[in-house]
Amino acid sequence: QTLLQGIILLPLRAICIIFILLLAWLSASIATCCQPRRGFLPLKGWRRRMIQTTLSGLTRTAYLVMGFQVKVKGKVASLPEAPIFVAAPHSSFFDAIICALTGMPSIVSRAENLSTPVFGTILSSLQPVAVSRQDPDSRKNTVAEITKRALSRGQWPQVI
Repeated sequence: QTLLQGIILLPLRAICIIFILLLAWLSASIATCCQPRRGFLPLKGWRRRMIQTTLSGLTRTAYLVMGFQVKVKGKVASLPEAPIFVAAPHSSFFDAIICALTGMPSIVSRAENLSTPVFGTILSSLQPVAVSRQDPDSRKNTVAEITKRALSRGQWPQVI
């Protein structure tokens, strides 16, 4: 009976996750289309709210479909309280849970990730701080960008 459940549930879960991923891509594409100076100016208004609500909800739904139930204990720090979040060791797909629970903040990511099909569009909508491993000044530029965003008095979203 367990094998039969797995044979039925696995394809259903995969189809649901693909559908959720395509919805997330569509939402990210709509929120960032026709955006002047994309990545250099923070998203505002309906664009930012769309990213926060839609992508956060879709990410939580995807994890629920995968069988993960996440419970938050305590209160998530607001932007004025904590302009920067630190999540460690940030080496797995579980980082997306943190992003979903904190309102889809900006993240620090490899520049190569932005060119990945589908995921790159979703990632770009979070307005990440891109780190280039080929650029020798990348570390200095990354620190400067994180500092700029942290001191922006709420213009940029929190950085994780």
